[in-house]
Amino acid sequence: MTYQELAFHLEDSASFRAFARLPWSWSPQKSVLQKTISAIRPETWEQINRALLSNARRAKLEDGTVVRLDSTVTSALMHEPSDSSLLWDAVRIMVRLLKQADALVGSADLAWRDHCRAAKKRARKIQFTRGRPNRVQLYRELIAITRATLAYLRQAAAQLAVASNPLVELWQAQLCHYRPLIERIITQSERRVLAGELVPASDKLVSLFEPHADIIVKGSRDTEYGHKLNLTTGRSGMILDLVIEAGNPRDSDRLLPMLERHIAFYGHAPRQAAADGGFASRDNLATAKTLGVRDMAFHKKAGLRIEDMVRSNWVYRKLRNFRAGIEADISCLKRAYGLAHCTWRGLDHFKSYVWSSIVAYNLVVLTRLKPT
Repeated sequence: MTYQELAFHLEDSASFRAFARLPWSWSPQKSVLQKTISAIRPETWEQINRALLSNARRAKLEDGTVVRLDSTVTSALMHEPSDSSLLWDAVRIMVRLLKQADALVGSADLAWRDHCRAAKKRARKIQFTRGRPNRVQLYRELIAITRATLAYLRQAAAQLAVASNPLVELWQAQLCHYRPLIERIITQSERRVLAGELVPASDKLVSLFEPHADIIVKGSRDTEYGHKLNLTTGRSGMILDLVIEAGNPRDSDRLLPMLERHIAFYGHAPRQAAADGGFASRDNLATAKTLGVRDMAFHKKAGLRIEDMVRSNWVYRKLRNFRAGIEADISCLKRAYGLAHCTWRGLDHFKSYVWSSIVAYNLVVLTRLKPT
């Protein structure tokens, strides 16, 4: 349901209004609904999800004794990054800030030139130019334009530093946010394009507007930009746990922390657990058994013997087939609940968006599981 549809139903339906505890004389617009819902913190969403799981546990619908684990990626609200597009974005942002500075102090007091057209022209040329020498020359020009615009911005900041005005303080806050990011973009472009260095993924900035976004590469699949999610689901199909990771940690490094989180919430280890082959390692298997997991099955054996993982071949096949069900859960979350792509800006909003998708999904699953 879109925010526009929700706004319509809240205005049209008496039962919707009563459920939302809205006064009869007021109906929220779609923009108000979006701002209000996105203001809910991720920690609050997580506690709501835990309340749903506790309800399912009391109703004997989900006890957390048999679980499956997998990881996926939710992309951030950003375009496909390139050095030229990032430099062009940087120039656009700086010109916007300079125009705001003009309005604050008067255009006659600031001396600067709008290089937006020149930056856009070179960024476009880079996309369609073949041959490294030609592209490098265009990059040199684009970086020079970006540096010149940054110099204008520094001069404007120096002139506005003496002003005591709430609007100036807001402008300075925007400058403090964007300036180090723009400097990072210039540096990484010089390293990658001009010096030919291989910049580690952890050092790269892929978006000025979503600087928290990570570069996620899973095997031979396309590179994604957002955050990696580790999920645990149970026999009921409900999402029992979710961790939004920083960076792109190996799956094998995240199995034990996920099991420990499960134990902290349920008070005991799952009796049986199934996970993708990426989570498999001898140390993980041994530690999982120590934590109390009786049968720990990995989709790909990774050199492990079946008899070391589980009690029998039959149990292994059952758990391996059970593990495949989490793929359907993730697919449903992405297709029907928007988990494939976050549409909210900022890291906190990203986390809130992901958790809100999980809560909505679990609410529907719990409603279907409960007897009518």
